[in-house]
Amino acid sequence: MQAMFAAVSSRLTSVLMVLLACVTLALSGCKETASTAAVAPKAGASGGPKVVATTGMIADVARTIGAGRAQVTALMGEGVDPHLYKASPGDVRLLTDADIILYNGLHLEGRMADVITKMASDTTVVRVTESMDESQLRSPPEFEGHYDPHVWFDVSLWSKAAERTRDALIAKDAAGRDMYARNATAYLEKLAALHEYAKTTIATIPEGSRVMVTAHDAFGYFGRAYGIEVLAIQGISTDSEASLQDINGLVDTLVSRKVPAVFIESSVPRKTVDALVEGCAARGHQVKVGGELFSDAMGPAGTPEGTYIGMVVHNVDTVTAALGGSVPAEKPGLLLSGMVPPPAGKR
Repeated sequence: MQAMFAAVSSRLTSVLMVLLACVTLALSGCKETASTAAVAPKAGASGGPKVVATTGMIADVARTIGAGRAQVTALMGEGVDPHLYKASPGDVRLLTDADIILYNGLHLEGRMADVITKMASDTTVVRVTESMDESQLRSPPEFEGHYDPHVWFDVSLWSKAAERTRDALIAKDAAGRDMYARNATAYLEKLAALHEYAKTTIATIPEGSRVMVTAHDAFGYFGRAYGIEVLAIQGISTDSEASLQDINGLVDTLVSRKVPAVFIESSVPRKTVDALVEGCAARGHQVKVGGELFSDAMGPAGTPEGTYIGMVVHNVDTVTAALGGSVPAEKPGLLLSGMVPPPAGKR
């Protein structure tokens, strides 16, 4: 009996610590959004685990592998910038009630890292990037010794996150082992097809035009994996402002290399990209906005771009078309099946 009271006391202490951390964040300007205000779902007839994922990309992997059993909620929905996201009281309720918390790590969820860390003493907390070979992670000098967290843009690397998610679900819910294993095998096959699609499609862009200019440096893994040079106005995190010198330097590059298009991002304000367009026009070089890319968040729920596979296909097709490549009129069947939006529910 004494041991039971001690365990309950430890649990209450942990929750109070997390709530205190969240209140501190709230006082600094956090506003609870519609995506985090709802309470976590109650256990269903399937008996599967309740999973809370920080980003939409992670949630989509968990929903796909856990289909038919796991109940998955995403904290961050369409257009949300994870670099700047702050945990709300609604987030804490979801996290406290979860069986598994899945997060990216590598400093992506910088402003809510303390909350996630505090939850680890009483809840299964899994960093989906932890099984990735560190030699495959980018370490840009401007990120001060840290790894680039945008690993989902190398599909072959993101497959490791899918495997880690599968293993986490099996470890928590052994009764669903066979289902999780089957779902993961099918999903990994689709990711392999997506990786090949990205490589072959980007390769149709004329070699001299393979320059991709974006608002912030989220596409380094994409450029490395698929053979396209990536230039960005801001660094890896959007938690810093681009300087006039940064913009002018990039204008010089766009003009001298006659780059035809630049790209905006769904989760980053477009003002700096517009400044590039205006700067080039003043120098006599017309550069267009080639389209909107999904970088740190997926597209709207219920659309193909609201899935990880659909998001990557959209980005590949948008970049290819804007830079003079050839976009396939028909997609492989495996990709089309992977772009089916998940069932209606929490994002």
